[in-house]
Amino acid sequence: MEVTGRLRQARAALLVSFLCQGVAFALLVTRIPAIQHRYGVSDALLPVFLAAVPVLAGAGSIASEHVVRRTSARAVLRTVQPLVCLSLVGVGAGDSLWQLALSLAAFGLMVGALDASMNMLGVGLQHRYGRSIMLGFHAAFSLGGIMGASLAWAGAHWHLTLLSLFGGTAAVLIPVSVAASLRYAGPRELAGAEQEAAEAAGRSIPWRPLLPLCFAMAAAYIADATVSNWSAKYLQDTLHSSEELATVPYNAYMVTMLLGRALGDTGVQRWGAVAVVRAGALLSALGFAVAAVAPEPWTGILGFTLLGVGLCAIVPQVFAAGGRRFPEASDAAVARLNLFNYVGFLIGSPLVGAVGDASSYRVALAVPLVLVLTVLAVSRTFAPTVQPAPAAVPTEVG
Repeated sequence: MEVTGRLRQARAALLVSFLCQGVAFALLVTRIPAIQHRYGVSDALLPVFLAAVPVLAGAGSIASEHVVRRTSARAVLRTVQPLVCLSLVGVGAGDSLWQLALSLAAFGLMVGALDASMNMLGVGLQHRYGRSIMLGFHAAFSLGGIMGASLAWAGAHWHLTLLSLFGGTAAVLIPVSVAASLRYAGPRELAGAEQEAAEAAGRSIPWRPLLPLCFAMAAAYIADATVSNWSAKYLQDTLHSSEELATVPYNAYMVTMLLGRALGDTGVQRWGAVAVVRAGALLSALGFAVAAVAPEPWTGILGFTLLGVGLCAIVPQVFAAGGRRFPEASDAAVARLNLFNYVGFLIGSPLVGAVGDASSYRVALAVPLVLVLTVLAVSRTFAPTVQPAPAAVPTEVG
């Protein structure tokens, strides 16, 4: 299919959506120590709050699959992205635990639907382009993460209140995302892909061909959750950094992830998805090892920086591989794979926190180190020459 100007506009609009999501997410996770202090959340209770977000996000992701069948991924994305920003404001505006719980619950539900719908549109656009472009969308998310982490550093440096920081950011992100939503891909740009998805809505897709990809997704997000939820606390409490310096690891992680994703589509085309994923798993393990033995903050930052290079390609390639396996039901495949994003966060955040509390956070970093190495065992499933999955089976009615 010819790549028209309208198709390029739809791609650019989705890049903006990924960028805005990266800003909002990074801003929240890099200010976890400040949120914990504001609401008086104990170290024992913090993993509970962190675990609740991915549980609800998983529910939001699965719910979005059903909503998309009745509307479109574009409609879901247009609705939930401003709501994510408003829930971020709620986190900064409250002063009691129930208010924090309510805001984080809303954030989790909306983020789940947002992530799923963004990646549904991304897979659809990649199908129309006929070449790898998914890493570019995730590169935009990484760029947004850099911007969000930089804003978090500025907030800590200038002692801004969470409400000022989150509210000011949302005041910019909401109109930007609304403007971008006017150009999201629809039936005309996807050239029948939405009709194919609607026809596939009445059919179920088998889980078995997706399970290795689900495992890789979960392992990657356990590693990612370790960086996003614990890197600031690790640097501040274990390596005794300042509050400002504690915001740097996530920023450095997102910088190298951005660079890796910006070049990743070319790397996949040259060496293949399997080689890229295997190299990423090995580099990720090295990054965790460096961070775990770091004697001072800057060595720890180096370890988290290497993680960005290692993890950059795994998640986009999971979505791309799922879309290739079920080209006529890619929305359903993406929603299911996206669920394991939150499984990874659900397992990773409390597991690393529990091991850290029981022994030390240096020991806790061994957990994601081992898990990312196990991605090597399922890396063959990323090959584009795998045998096609069994045909979808009609769902019985009545």
